Amino acid sequence: MAAHNDHKPSDYRHRDRVPVKRALISVSDKTGLLELASALYASGVAIVSTGSTAKTIAESGIPVTEVSQVTGFPESLDGRVKTLHPKVHGGLLADLRLVAHEKQLEELGIEAFELVVVNLYPFVQTVASGAKGDAVVEQIDIGGPAMVRAAAKNHANVAIVVDPSRYGEVIEAVVDGGTTLAQRRNLAAAAFAHTASYDGAVAKWFADELDSEWRREAGQSEDNLTKNPGFPSRLTIEGDLVNVLRYGENSHQAAALYRSAGESAVAGIAQARLLNGKEMSYNNYVDADAALRAAFDHVEPAVAIVKHANPCGIAVADADAEDAIASAHAKAHVCDPVSAFGGVVAANRPVTKAMAEQVNGIFTEVIVAPSYELAALQILTQKKNLRILELPANFSRESFEARQISGGLLLQEPDSFNNLTVANWTLVSGAKADPATYADLEFAWRACRAVKSNGILLAKEGASVGIGMGQVNRVDSCRLAVDRATSRAKGSVAASDAFFPFKDGVEILIEAGVRAIVQPGGSMRDQEVIDAAKAAGITMYFTNERHFYH
Repeated sequence: MAAHNDHKPSDYRHRDRVPVKRALISVSDKTGLLELASALYASGVAIVSTGSTAKTIAESGIPVTEVSQVTGFPESLDGRVKTLHPKVHGGLLADLRLVAHEKQLEELGIEAFELVVVNLYPFVQTVASGAKGDAVVEQIDIGGPAMVRAAAKNHANVAIVVDPSRYGEVIEAVVDGGTTLAQRRNLAAAAFAHTASYDGAVAKWFADELDSEWRREAGQSEDNLTKNPGFPSRLTIEGDLVNVLRYGENSHQAAALYRSAGESAVAGIAQARLLNGKEMSYNNYVDADAALRAAFDHVEPAVAIVKHANPCGIAVADADAEDAIASAHAKAHVCDPVSAFGGVVAANRPVTKAMAEQVNGIFTEVIVAPSYELAALQILTQKKNLRILELPANFSRESFEARQISGGLLLQEPDSFNNLTVANWTLVSGAKADPATYADLEFAWRACRAVKSNGILLAKEGASVGIGMGQVNRVDSCRLAVDRATSRAKGSVAASDAFFPFKDGVEILIEAGVRAIVQPGGSMRDQEVIDAAKAAGITMYFTNERHFYH
């Protein structure tokens, strides 16, 4: 049933800055609580609180009114009922822009709140701890979300704070004479997002608890149940708008950047700090993420140079290099310096002065790295248009990757080399690779994953020398890799992200002088391909796994 409201627009008095005289505080997370309470008390704000929050404030010597003194009703049912009372919610929901609401509060003996500070029971943390059943259910907050929503709805009059990191700006506002309407609207938006995330976590838990039982009833076997590594029955993707970009992939497409939010959010390229240069574009972000993926696939100091989400070059440092990351960059750049013009450079180690000097002489759109030596920044910032990104300290990969399709989403585990070992490879042709060849084959195998399928990568001494990407057949990818490599193909090793369906691709590589090949195997015509390798006397390994990258 809709709320009854006969008020005309002219009945509403404008309120911008609202002085804070009375605050309601009820928090599970006590971070910054005493600092906030102390500042409010110093500003003459009357504090009303509940349960352990009230006890914590009182024990610090700050005057506080327990909520039961307001309601005239004790906390009951193990704390399940304490704030669900008209004398609380009347003070939260009264729209004091209206004379009628102001008079009703007086008639009912209810005092208004101008500030509400609430964060919710630790439901997500409880689930993460491994708790089950009633222990989890008991952490489903009822009164907390009700107070948050009430205050957020009434943001014309009440400021609602759900995040301890925002206590500072609230204290500042109180000292300055009160919260502004713009500030209260912003806080309300964050509050509704907070309760939405919380409700989503609760809904997901219920769905997950019921999921196995539901699937069994549908006739799925226990074996199938164990194949799910944690895909949720209901998926919620949260994000906070950071910036509206100039345009998207093309100039006629609108675009925006969001940062992941919610309990499962990780820090990635979206959280990187822009230290220099123009604003990042849509394509800059796409390419930078692809470059990071390529560089961080390697354990050794590595650099990837990317253009249009494909690598122009990938390399790891020479073992005896005086400056490891500079060595990796120089080797990566020489692979295809023409394509690298205007590209994105990613390093998996701090950028040194020596690397910066190399980059300085090359037209580069973006450089991204964990950090930069001061001397490196002094060099790079001389190029005013170069976008310099510094990764967040807690940079990590997503637990799952999502891709939008018409009508829905695809979700998958991220591809990784966490368990890579060449000991699992099968030698199917030629002599066993010597350690140096093994090292090049492993590098090529890791680096090939960054190439759009059908991907072919030629490598020598820890660096790509020819890359064939994104072709609709593997033969064309082989030709492109060989053409890019020119004379450097001779004596290189080759990696293919998936099997060779015919021998023709392998024959192109053999003719170019490739000395060893690593590929997944698994084709109906594997023997044809093996026979071609044997006839040429080259080494070939099957990995028994593929690494498509679309």
